[in-house]
Amino acid sequence: MIAALQSCLHDLSALGTGGVLALVSALFLAGLAGGATHCAAMCAPFVLAQLRPDNAGGAMLQRLSGAALLPYHAGRMLGYATLGALAGAGAGLFSQITGLRWLLALLLAAAALLMAAQAAERLGLAARLHLPALPLPAALNAPLHRLLTKPGARSGFALGLLLSALPCGLLYAALAAAAASGSALGGALGMAGFVAGTIPGLVGVALLGKLFARAGGPTLRRWGAALFALNALTLGAMAARMLS
Repeated sequence: MIAALQSCLHDLSALGTGGVLALVSALFLAGLAGGATHCAAMCAPFVLAQLRPDNAGGAMLQRLSGAALLPYHAGRMLGYATLGALAGAGAGLFSQITGLRWLLALLLAAAALLMAAQAAERLGLAARLHLPALPLPAALNAPLHRLLTKPGARSGFALGLLLSALPCGLLYAALAAAAASGSALGGALGMAGFVAGTIPGLVGVALLGKLFARAGGPTLRRWGAALFALNALTLGAMAARMLS
């Protein structure tokens, strides 16, 4: 039992040689595609609320520094990496205790299907993926309001940490892939790669506002679809390799 616990914390061998690197790369590309075509719209209010008026104009370097929102992304990174660690450790421990090693391959296959659904949605081949409304607990309304109305480094970090737990179909797809790593370290690395991929799109929102999502339009959707399709193929191939 102790050996199983240790393995599900830091063992990176479940996906095979180079598997974790492939997983992190795939989730980075998923974040890149999702950041420009999904997060840019869904998270725009939270990003724009943090921008200070004195950073809205001036030199490009000043605007970039204001739009980077590093504390916010650091909070998101910590929150998502924690979710990935929990998912990876949980899946790894369950598969070792039950002996159902194919569970990790099943998670990769599920992630591949969800990524393929994201690609189909952006090509207009499937209806938009809707999730049931899961509002934040009422006790969090006041803290969230304070974080949005008083932008700063600490509030930005706390906001990113809080919002990492919001319900999101793309997040669930990434978490399924991260869980397939079979370890806390692998899951955390996978989700860190995913967050890193979303950052360029959210910085674009901070620089250009809602114009970012509208300006790219069909082009962003096509590129996003291509990246999600590539993700689906990569994750599907990894699942097949685990079962072979």
